[in-house]
Amino acid sequence: MAIRVSPLYLSLAEEESALREKVAEIFQVSLDDLRDFRITKKSLDARRKNRIHFVYAVELSLPPDRERSLLQEPPPSLQIEEVPPRIVQAPPVPKSKPPRRPLIVGTGPAGLFAAWKLTQAGLPPLILERGREVPARVRDVNRFWEEGVLQEESNVHFGEGGAGTFSDGKLYTRLNDPRISEILQAFVRFGAPPEILYLQRPHIGTDRIRRIVAAMRRFLQEQGTEFRFQAKVSGLKIAKNRLEGVIINGREEVDGSLLLLAIGHSARDTYRMLHRTGVAMEPKPFAMGLRIEHPQKLIDRIQYGPSAGHPRLPPAEYQLTHRTPKGRAVYSFCMCPGGIVIGSSSESGTMVTNGMSHFRRNSPWANSALVVNVGKEDFGGDDPMAGMEFQRQWEEKAFHLGGGRFRAPAQAVIDFLEKRDPRPFPKTSFRPGVTPARLEESLPGFIVESLRQAIPFFDRKMRKFASREAILIGVETRTSSPIRILRGHDYQSLNIIGLLPVGEGSGYAGGIISSALDGMKAAEAVIKIQLSTLNSHLTSFLGGEYGQDIHQ
Repeated sequence: MAIRVSPLYLSLAEEESALREKVAEIFQVSLDDLRDFRITKKSLDARRKNRIHFVYAVELSLPPDRERSLLQEPPPSLQIEEVPPRIVQAPPVPKSKPPRRPLIVGTGPAGLFAAWKLTQAGLPPLILERGREVPARVRDVNRFWEEGVLQEESNVHFGEGGAGTFSDGKLYTRLNDPRISEILQAFVRFGAPPEILYLQRPHIGTDRIRRIVAAMRRFLQEQGTEFRFQAKVSGLKIAKNRLEGVIINGREEVDGSLLLLAIGHSARDTYRMLHRTGVAMEPKPFAMGLRIEHPQKLIDRIQYGPSAGHPRLPPAEYQLTHRTPKGRAVYSFCMCPGGIVIGSSSESGTMVTNGMSHFRRNSPWANSALVVNVGKEDFGGDDPMAGMEFQRQWEEKAFHLGGGRFRAPAQAVIDFLEKRDPRPFPKTSFRPGVTPARLEESLPGFIVESLRQAIPFFDRKMRKFASREAILIGVETRTSSPIRILRGHDYQSLNIIGLLPVGEGSGYAGGIISSALDGMKAAEAVIKIQLSTLNSHLTSFLGGEYGQDIHQ
């Protein structure tokens, strides 16, 4: 038996190695009596800046008599509970392979973890990816940042690993599902640090996620999964509302009756193809705004007070929300401590920003999106493409405002709030570069008004948030998919049998973990479909061949 103990506290002056000794002292047992000791949760409590501390939960085993007494009479202020046995229920596995392997479009988290689950079940898929493998993709993206040369099929959004390959690599979610543990364990297996298993807000950074994605791909290949890069799905083969296959790069046909569509939220040409094909879709709300950047030391001082700079403290983060008098939600999104702001365009003539960091989060800057909710009433009607075109409209304005060459328009926060022409501002991290501009020209009026109302509120919560050191960079538009591809409880499209929209691009997930989870669930749905199909074929064969009731 094992027990779970929480909360346990360590001050900044106490090393983590002292945690085991502290537990032994609290329980009045020897260190030898503590067996199978492991940290299961770690968080930072910085609410009282003069008493910043770490909070832990641990699991361990003790002699049975001591465990029983602690469960009956736990020490004051501690929660002690018995750890239930871990039961992993594997999905049923088809006894034989289907004549056509499942297809997956996209190698982002949804696509990779769908492949992971299918391969475990003995159904290794064929994965089609429009972009390039990680090494070539990194070269293409670096050239874009350094020279302003965009490869429209190999960029921050398209290529091995999806958009998460160039991100902060956040691995936290509000979802509660036992599969999340399996996802995190897989990340560790392929190179992530074990601490992601217990940190409250784990991340792995763009540098490590690139290696992890490539390692996972090599493992899946060894298990029979086939990857094809630079293979854009340009059409679907459909007969009587049933998927029959896909068309690659406008010419090659590949047969398949089950397709997991994990295209990501920026594959606009694929959305148009699906719409022309008649796939059931609808517009979906999203959020738009700007990136804000501060010196990381400033955010550390705001959040940690006199403890800022302590070697045990990570770069400080923040999470801000505000509702305007007109009911608009304004909030920080994808906050990147110790990160940089990057150009994330996927189409010529558009400007898109995002945030990225390495595992160590050791850049001198902190950044976050500040975004405002956008609904159907803002982008005009029920056409599935309306929100996507609304995004593009403002991305094009930002591109021209930046002067072309994928330079971003930028303005000091103070000047934006005071409606001034841009004045000189501190250096920014943005690649490929910025152009001073009036950012009110790069966004619709209701977003500008909402940001100007929210930022002073944020400054009251975090003094000096709106200081002269803060810079706004435009525009942030790709917070989530502007389209939802409609599906049923079995994950299949509402009107195309065999088509399973998954991940961020389907409009049902957002972020690495939720997308990976969605991919796994969809793969389990595919396994059930395959089992049902094989059973149906067997019933038909036995009933037709032998003319008897197979249930007898």
